[in-house]
Amino acid sequence: MEKIYLDHASAMSVDPRVLEFAKQYLKEDFGNPSSLHSVGLTAKRAIEDARKKVAELINAENETCILITGGATESNNLAIKGTALRNIGKGKKVAASAIEHISVLNPMKELQKSGFELTIIPVDSTGLVESEKLNDILTKDTTLTSIMYANNEIGTIEPIKKISEIVHKKGLYLHVDATAAAGRIPIDVQNEGIDLLTLSSNDMYGPQGAGALYIKPGIKLQSILPGGGQERGLRSGTENLFAVAGMGEAARIAKDEMEQEKKRLEEIRDKLISEILKIDKSYLTGHPTQRLPHHASFRFSGIEGESILLNMDMIYNIQVSTGSACSSKTLEPSHVLLAIGLKHEEAHGSMVLTLGRANKVEQVPMITKAVKETVERLRKLSPL
Repeated sequence: MEKIYLDHASAMSVDPRVLEFAKQYLKEDFGNPSSLHSVGLTAKRAIEDARKKVAELINAENETCILITGGATESNNLAIKGTALRNIGKGKKVAASAIEHISVLNPMKELQKSGFELTIIPVDSTGLVESEKLNDILTKDTTLTSIMYANNEIGTIEPIKKISEIVHKKGLYLHVDATAAAGRIPIDVQNEGIDLLTLSSNDMYGPQGAGALYIKPGIKLQSILPGGGQERGLRSGTENLFAVAGMGEAARIAKDEMEQEKKRLEEIRDKLISEILKIDKSYLTGHPTQRLPHHASFRFSGIEGESILLNMDMIYNIQVSTGSACSSKTLEPSHVLLAIGLKHEEAHGSMVLTLGRANKVEQVPMITKAVKETVERLRKLSPL
């Protein structure tokens, strides 16, 4: 049975073009970018080339705004802790939306141990940040506000430009976790008024183990990883040359192909949503239209999401997700689904389909048939 992989929000294969481009940095051009000899300088140029490609993807002012990290979690930690601690004299309040990734929420909770006050910003039933409440929550002492560009579990895209206007009127800096959105939809950090933005290599078909943090010119951060002084002293450690070079090439490809790929994925997404919602007591989660082009998320009454995942995998060789991959080790329902107002028993029955470059519209009938049969089978077995 053909494998149909529909969990691109948690992991992606490296694009073959990226692998072909970056593999030279595993064999021939493997130098340390801090070394001054010719091999080291070649490696340094590869890093700077990648930095420029990432900057162009998000329309950063220039490549010096891009800080290389080891991944999205590290970028989030540096953005949140680094900004809050460096600017502690301007205020000791931080805020985040209720549907942020745990790599945003947990660093903010750690800041509470240093005397910071954390405020959680509510969202509506579709996952959109409530602007009026955001405006009421923020004060001149709110050093940092973190709102994700789009949610990885429900696909909702936030109105970042509008949010930025509120943040800069009431608070200080806006951090945006764009892990789920970058390379999928256009992002313009200058036009949208973003101060700090998190990016992930693997979420753009690049290698795992690399990420980036956009830092608007003039914003000061405190290092959270001191050492040899790489990346302007903000992120020490020898760079993962292969992964960084690959991330740059992945960003270039994503920028060049984004418009065409977005339209292609939207067609598949919309067909999946239309067919799956024909199943009795099935519901779309997230915003019906303001959502990522590759993202379709649902909940089904009377069954468990883990059972859906396992049945789809073992019986149909179709890989899906239920909530966030980072929180699936617990039996607790997704904090994102609870934040949009679902009851515990409703949140447990979630299924997330995230499409990629290998998925085709011809797969839709096979996917929808498998989902329908899975739901029917599990409901017959369920005591609910």
